[in-house]
Amino acid sequence: MHILEIPSFFPPYGGLFCLDQAKALKALGHEVRILSNVQLGMTIGWKDYLTLPWHRYEHEMDGVTVYQSYQRGIPKVIRPNVKRWVSIVMSMFEDYVKKYGKPDILHAHCAKWAGYAAMKISEQAQIPYVVTEHLPKEIFQVEFGPSVNHWQIPLLKKVYQRASNNITVSEELVDDIACYFGKDYQHTFISNIIDVDFWSYRERCSRQGRSFRFCCPALFVERKGYDILLAAFHQVSKKYPNIELLIAGQGTDSLSLRNMIDKMGGKPKVICMGPLNKEQVRQMYYDSDALVLATRGESQGLVLLEAMSTGIPAVSTEAIPKSVRVDEGIIYVPVDDVKALAGAMEKTIEHVYDGKQLSRQVAEISSPQIIGKQIEAVLRTSLHTA
Repeated sequence: MHILEIPSFFPPYGGLFCLDQAKALKALGHEVRILSNVQLGMTIGWKDYLTLPWHRYEHEMDGVTVYQSYQRGIPKVIRPNVKRWVSIVMSMFEDYVKKYGKPDILHAHCAKWAGYAAMKISEQAQIPYVVTEHLPKEIFQVEFGPSVNHWQIPLLKKVYQRASNNITVSEELVDDIACYFGKDYQHTFISNIIDVDFWSYRERCSRQGRSFRFCCPALFVERKGYDILLAAFHQVSKKYPNIELLIAGQGTDSLSLRNMIDKMGGKPKVICMGPLNKEQVRQMYYDSDALVLATRGESQGLVLLEAMSTGIPAVSTEAIPKSVRVDEGIIYVPVDDVKALAGAMEKTIEHVYDGKQLSRQVAEISSPQIIGKQIEAVLRTSLHTA
């Protein structure tokens, strides 16, 4: 198959799940490229806004050709930005076809707005499209609020309904966003990929004579439950005074979070690392003994599988989707329960896990080979039934 991947998000704003899937499909022998238009925001990163290329160009990412464009967004003007974003993607598609020919199928990542662009292209070029939806209700709520009459909703509903199939990255996602989009569309659950070669197993140093170290890679937002995590960590540190907690992600080096830490009595050791790149996150896992998440809501929870793939166990709330609930190596606790989270963290300190077995578990359910074949099957079926 000739597959064109169209992501809604791409570096410098995440979206590497698209690249992972493109690599997996290419490894299965398909012709795969990525068409990416990234809307840059002045308030998000003014350096990127000013310095990234102002023209369309091609480049290679891990052996995958990316046809790239950067759009300078107009602050607080959503509709014109969306209209322009979609028109740029459609124009880039015309350029793409002139060079590489018409793809057999379009694979969009997130209905908002790659899926919408894929739908428009599909109507004009008579090419089927499939949408992989990654976004949870919490993301849509930022723009929609409680309203079910927001101008975006009918457009995105149409994207789901007209797609040959919609891949959801967790079993719960369809129910999660049904308040906005209903369930009247074809959908199939397939987990995102864990690059088990990158997140490879590594033996840890003996625990004897050193501090036990937890880590938490999560944005500093209310949904990630840092208030609960820090309270639980403080409680555990009374019994195990030498434990450490590494926290990383956007906002974790902020004054607000530091103030939250300072309010804890006893000053347990919390290391604020701020935003990290992929290699730095992996090193954080290698330097840690367990991962802990106090999240109040997740559409995927892939950090659990990534951490376990490197050989460490995890503690998480029950907000994690079923798709990442492996048999061993994770202790689940209720959301917003400090006592239960602290108890699970203590159990993790006291128990010795087989890191190699944890890593093997992840490979069996989320490796590129496994997920690539599942996506391939959906795309083939969509192509033959279009």
